[in-house]
Amino acid sequence: MNKLIKTSLVLAAVVVGCSAPKVSEVKSSLQIPEQYQAQADTSNSAIKPYRLLFTDPNLVSLIDIALKNNQELQRALQEIEIARNEVRARKGELLPAVGIGAAAEVEKVGKFTSQGAGDESTDILPGKRVPEDLTDYSLGLRASWEVDIWKKLRSAKKAALSRYLAEVEGKNFVITNLVAEVAERYYELQALDAQLAIIDANVALQQNALEIVKVQKEAARATALAVEKFAAEVAGSQQRAFFVKQQITETENELNFLLGRFPQPIERSKIDFLTIEPLSIQRGLPSQLLENRPDVRQKELEVTATRFDVKAAKAAFYPRLDIGGAIGFQSFRTASLFTFPESLFYNLGTDLVAPLINRNALKAAFNSANSRQLQALIEYDQTLLRAFVEVANQQAKIENLANGFSRQLEQVNALNRAIGASNELFKSARVDYFEVLMTQRDALEAKLELVETKQQVLTASIIMYRDLGGGWR
Repeated sequence: MNKLIKTSLVLAAVVVGCSAPKVSEVKSSLQIPEQYQAQADTSNSAIKPYRLLFTDPNLVSLIDIALKNNQELQRALQEIEIARNEVRARKGELLPAVGIGAAAEVEKVGKFTSQGAGDESTDILPGKRVPEDLTDYSLGLRASWEVDIWKKLRSAKKAALSRYLAEVEGKNFVITNLVAEVAERYYELQALDAQLAIIDANVALQQNALEIVKVQKEAARATALAVEKFAAEVAGSQQRAFFVKQQITETENELNFLLGRFPQPIERSKIDFLTIEPLSIQRGLPSQLLENRPDVRQKELEVTATRFDVKAAKAAFYPRLDIGGAIGFQSFRTASLFTFPESLFYNLGTDLVAPLINRNALKAAFNSANSRQLQALIEYDQTLLRAFVEVANQQAKIENLANGFSRQLEQVNALNRAIGASNELFKSARVDYFEVLMTQRDALEAKLELVETKQQVLTASIIMYRDLGGGWR
């Protein structure tokens, strides 16, 4: 029997395999330039855990809460569980399926049939006729097994395993973005706090100037126009403070959403925002980018999964060998169901099927698997290219923002000195109120822009950390 099965398999494989489609090898056409390959991140700072990189304990605490409660991350974890169950299912298909079954049925056959005539003449119950309504009871074990000759099931299992690993990398990508977004929102809050403090200080300065011009008006050294202009400037700055307070509330609520909790105040460190140092990230385009970026690794694993899908689709064109069997007890009455060996039954058989005619469904599945493989490869190339572009952009942005911040700081210092000089000159009536107002207004705008630039510097370093693949470890 074994020789017959082997001979049948060989013949079927020759007949079917001759017309089975060929699997084409697809490779990425994207070549990483040598200058990028040579720039290695020797400090490995890009992959430091966030606990070692962020020094603010309040920020670290917020990230911990986000990693515990964030709904997007929880959804990603469920995707991993689904993929894990798919791997278990594919592994199960490689093993024989064994089940226990019980059946009961009643049958009335025609008297003038071969079975009816046989039952009529049967003397299985001495002195009794076989009843016309014949019952049949059975209880036993049944097994079936598809022999994975052409590695179709093993390829499907490997594809499921690759997709499971891809989901794990997808979860890491969510963590990376979540850590970066929480840090961005936290520094945005601190920047808004700094802007509010600047506005409040400017309001106090303007109110002091308003009191001076009122005194000068009483002494006939200033006009009512000057008083009203100073009063309008104070009201405008106070209105601006309320706008910043609203931004603080909205940013706190956005951060609370990332943390998976209802709106509440966000505790943050009360320090000079302009003295906060950006993250220390190794500059350049590291060769470890392919290993650190979860989205790149995810797309690479998806390409691997589609390759196994193609192999499984290819194997579907070859013969399928199924082995099945059963053993148990069977009788037409319950009293003799477990009579041994009379009620014992068993069977064992094989089934060899090869698709020969109308294989359009198999061809369509194979072509679709090929197309999905090419699609996954294109997405991998696109993700890899985007990764290098993002890092290159952030590298240039960090350098340009740092240079811009130093120039703005010089501008703010110069305007601070100009405010002091204009106030002294105004007291001695050597400049008019318009110059004082313009100097204060220019200083306020410059200070607010300085804080915004500082925030952009911090955000750029966080995004660089994310783009290099940090945050998920």
